Amino acid sequence: MRIALDAHGGDFGLGPNLEGALLAVKKLPHEIILVGRDPEIREGLRRLGQENPERIRIVHAPQLIDMASEPVGECRAKPDSPLMVGAGLVQEGKADALISAGNSGAIMVASLLKMKRIPGVIRPAIAAPLPTLRGTTLLLDAGANMDSKPWHLAQFAVMGAIYMKFLFNIENPSVGLLSIGEEETKGNSLVQETLPLIKNMGLNFHGPVEGRDIPEGLTDVVVTDGFTGNVALKLYEGAGKVIFKMLKDRIQGRLICKIGALLMRGVFLDLKKKMTVDEYGGAPLLGVNGVVLVCHGRVTANTIYNAIRGGGELATAGMIEQIKKQMELVKDRISVARDADTSLADAAAPSPGEGR
Repeated sequence: MRIALDAHGGDFGLGPNLEGALLAVKKLPHEIILVGRDPEIREGLRRLGQENPERIRIVHAPQLIDMASEPVGECRAKPDSPLMVGAGLVQEGKADALISAGNSGAIMVASLLKMKRIPGVIRPAIAAPLPTLRGTTLLLDAGANMDSKPWHLAQFAVMGAIYMKFLFNIENPSVGLLSIGEEETKGNSLVQETLPLIKNMGLNFHGPVEGRDIPEGLTDVVVTDGFTGNVALKLYEGAGKVIFKMLKDRIQGRLICKIGALLMRGVFLDLKKKMTVDEYGGAPLLGVNGVVLVCHGRVTANTIYNAIRGGGELATAGMIEQIKKQMELVKDRISVARDADTSLADAAAPSPGEGR
């Protein structure tokens, strides 16, 4: 596989991206395309003692996306940025996947501008794999769409089920809709309107699930809007770090606890690895017509390595083609729901001159 990597993405710049790329070519058969400012990348590789590493090449992209600026304007104004150039490589068939730890909004915009949507997909979603008591649960949307409609969530459910089937080998993934209770009568209007629509998608639909059900791994996929999903994701990450810090503080306070901790060191290390979202590398952007992985900003070399590994697996699995097939099967059901909502909105709108 040929994996395009935004060399400047993330809070720490070139460092972890270059280190992760070097780690990847040692352990994986892929070719890594470092997209960014050529002179800076070469200097970074030289400092790491790797001036001409095998299976790594550089594609020059001098314009950097401003993390604080509006994504659409930035991407349109900077066609020679790593995100736009990297997305273009995938669109042109010169790369099999794009990975970035940059601005998630800009990653989505660049992907849509270059790769476009998969036919039938209304909005892409960031799908975050989370470690759970039973294995892995996929949470989506994890931040791409702050405001969603029921048919968006229905499509997220379909795409999430496909991801879990082909990447985690789960034959019939169970799907849950995030709510404030397991009863179908609870939840806001979005939940209430989404429930019957997901039921009509031909999925293994469990029904509403609560936030506490996510770490237990009650369902393989949990669907929600991007605002709620991003809050849940950040809470999940933060809670894991705090629990380990609290445990460490308690152990260091007593000698007998330190001795016990030494005896259980292997258990603690294994648990910490399992609970670290970095092990998944990045969250796939499902719905765009190409493989894209979004990493969080505070990446490490290990995060980038795992994202490269995951990008290769996604490209090999042919997930994009599978989503295309399923979207074709459910497109009429989605259209009926969307058209019905549009008709209701038009009927509720005031006529010209009314309400003035």
